[in-house]
Amino acid sequence: MKPKSRFIFIDIARSIAILLMLEGHFVDDLLMDSYRDPNNSIYSTWLFIRGFTSPVFLTVTGIVFVYLLLSSSNEKYWENIRVRKGFKRAIELLFWGYLLQYYAFHVLQCIGVGILTILSLYGLYRIIKVVPLWIYFFLMGTFIFSTIIYFGTLEKTDYWPVNAPKFIQNMFHGEHSEFPILPRMGYTMYGAMFGVLMHDFKEHVKKWSFAAIVILIGLFLYTCLKDILVYFDNMLKNETYHIYKVDWLYEPLGMVMIVLGILMLFEKVVGEIKPNLFLKMGQNTLTVFILHMIFLYGCITGFGLHQFFAKSLTPWQVFFGALLFWTLFFTIIHYLATIKEKLQFILAPISKFFNKFYNIQ
Repeated sequence: MKPKSRFIFIDIARSIAILLMLEGHFVDDLLMDSYRDPNNSIYSTWLFIRGFTSPVFLTVTGIVFVYLLLSSSNEKYWENIRVRKGFKRAIELLFWGYLLQYYAFHVLQCIGVGILTILSLYGLYRIIKVVPLWIYFFLMGTFIFSTIIYFGTLEKTDYWPVNAPKFIQNMFHGEHSEFPILPRMGYTMYGAMFGVLMHDFKEHVKKWSFAAIVILIGLFLYTCLKDILVYFDNMLKNETYHIYKVDWLYEPLGMVMIVLGILMLFEKVVGEIKPNLFLKMGQNTLTVFILHMIFLYGCITGFGLHQFFAKSLTPWQVFFGALLFWTLFFTIIHYLATIKEKLQFILAPISKFFNKFYNIQ
C-alpha cells in the first residue's frame, strides 16, 4: 500500500492486539490458580479485554489482505502479485503453526486457511460476478458463525468429523482445536467484507461519518443483536439448536468494530503519525507471535517460562513480569532490521526459493 493511502488505525489496532496477546498469554500461563477469581474486578476486566484480542487479529487480517488484494484487481488472477503473495503467506502460516505446535490447530493455521478461503472466494467472484464481492464474504462469515448452533451442542469429547484423522478433527472440533475454522474463521471473512467496503469507499474512510457508522454497527452487534436472536429463538422453540448462541461470536466482532471506529477518529484528530516502535510492533506480528511461543511455552526448544513458572506467580510478579516481557519484544523489534541483516545468509536463499516458486519478483 502506498504511504499516502495507508490506514494507520489498522497498524495501531494490530499493535494493541499483539501487546494484549503477549500479556494475556503471559498472565494466563503463569498466574497462580488461587488468584483467578471472576468476582475480582481487576481479573474480570482482564478476562473481558482478553476476549476480543484474537477477534481483532482475525478480523484485521481479512481487512488488510483484501484491501491490498483489490489494489491490483485489474490484473488477471494469477498475475495479481497479491494473489501469489497470499498463497505464499498462507503456506508460511501453516508451516509455522504446525512447527510450533504440530499436534494442535492454532491461530496461525486458522489465519492461513482464512487467506486460502479469501483467495478461493475472490477467484470465484472473478468468474461469477453476479453479486458484489463483499456479499461473498458476508455470506461465508454468516455461515461459519452459524455453525456454532450445531457445534455448541457437542460435548468437549465429541470430536468432529467422526472417525476422521486427529489433525482434521482439530480443524473443526477436536482434542486440540485451539482456533477451529468453524466458527473462528468467520472473523476473517467479516474482516474481508470490511476490506472490500473500505476499498470501494476509500475516499470516505477518513471522514467522520464513516467512523461513526462503524461504531454504530459495532454498538448494535454488541448491545442489541442478542435480544433479537433470543426473540427469534423463542419463536422457533427448538429445544436442541438455539440461534442466540451465535451472539458469543458477534459480541466480540461488535467490540472490534467499536475499537476500529474509535481508532479511525483518533487518526483523524491526531493527523499524520510518523513511523515509530509501537507501530512497528503491529507490522511484525508473525515474528512476535513465533518468538513468544518459543520464549513462553518452549515450543521447538522445549525450554520456556512455562517449564519453570507455570501457574506459580502472584499478581504483582505477573504484572512486572508482563512489563519485562513487553520490554523484551520492543527491544527485539527495535533491532529486528539488524538481526535480519546478520541472518541474511540463511534468510536470503529461503526467500529467493519461495519467491521463485510463487513467481514473485
